[in-house]
Amino acid sequence: MRRGASEENAVSIQAVSKRFGETAALNRVSLDIKRGEFFSLLGPSGCGKTTLLRIIGGFESPDDGAVLIGGRNAAIDPPYKRRTNMIFQHLALFPHLTVAQNIAFGLEMKRVPRTDIDRKVGAMLKLVRLEGYGPRKIDQLSGGQRQRVAIARALVNDPEVLLLDEPLGALDLQLRLQMHDELRRIHREIGSTFILVTHDQGEAITLSDRIAVMDGGRVIQLGAPNDIYYRPESVFVARFVGHANFVPGELVAVSDKRAELSVNGRSFKGALPLPIPAGRRATGVLRYEHVHVLPPDDARGVAATIGSVSFQGTSYRLSLQLEGGNSLLADVTGDSARSPFNQGENVKVDWNSDNLTILPAE
Repeated sequence: MRRGASEENAVSIQAVSKRFGETAALNRVSLDIKRGEFFSLLGPSGCGKTTLLRIIGGFESPDDGAVLIGGRNAAIDPPYKRRTNMIFQHLALFPHLTVAQNIAFGLEMKRVPRTDIDRKVGAMLKLVRLEGYGPRKIDQLSGGQRQRVAIARALVNDPEVLLLDEPLGALDLQLRLQMHDELRRIHREIGSTFILVTHDQGEAITLSDRIAVMDGGRVIQLGAPNDIYYRPESVFVARFVGHANFVPGELVAVSDKRAELSVNGRSFKGALPLPIPAGRRATGVLRYEHVHVLPPDDARGVAATIGSVSFQGTSYRLSLQLEGGNSLLADVTGDSARSPFNQGENVKVDWNSDNLTILPAE
């Protein structure tokens, strides 16, 4: 039997607004987050994502609108009565307690029987791969191990929704990548709903089932990571998620989600995710990795000169000056430690029209 909409959604945010003085932190935000989903709120500092997370957790109250958790109006429940738990950016672990005592703290406050506490703490230590670490103090752990203790402490109360407020921000790159793997594994094993706040677009893309990109207290775009990346619906989203070239021009033809963009007298075909009338100013968005660099005698593409070459670790980034005055950046892979291209070299530049997204000019 099919669940109703309220049963399918772990959290339903309905026209939520919040002001701090003259500042509108949230402006009529509406979102449905599905049960068992790994959902990310992504955006720059001050976009409203942390305020929204704190409203879901009960640490802030909305000025208008409603939040439903499991179909129940959460406004009547203080944080400790909600089926949510939050992992804060600074973890807030108790340094004077052992790992096991930190994990058990919430259960002890609820006066859960000791045998149940010990059983649940043991299960959590196993889940986060810290078996045998129960007697250790927090200052005896690495940064990644502390993160896992914070996760275990939040999950031991069996929340319907786990709220993560940029919990990996203080970790170095390698530890963050390891914790991405751990979070994906834990989410898969327990099946709860995870809501992550982050300003790191790579983190959101790696971890999420869906992403809400926020700016100025609004949701600018909502979708799966590949949709957000490959089909941004605004120049803001394209700039914030990934690396892209932005080519201004004018629409000269429009037909069924396809269009032609005129740039310095040259016409380029591309995808049109949003309706824009012909004759309007528009911006072509082209990801660095979608720019193909070809030999100068190739019949395809536009003539260009390589301005610079920089090594990126897994690719080489080329700055390209195109015939006609425009410039592009391209990421190309090489088969050796030396770049296959040189500064000042003449080349041709081409791309697949499906990879050129045409958006309203800002």
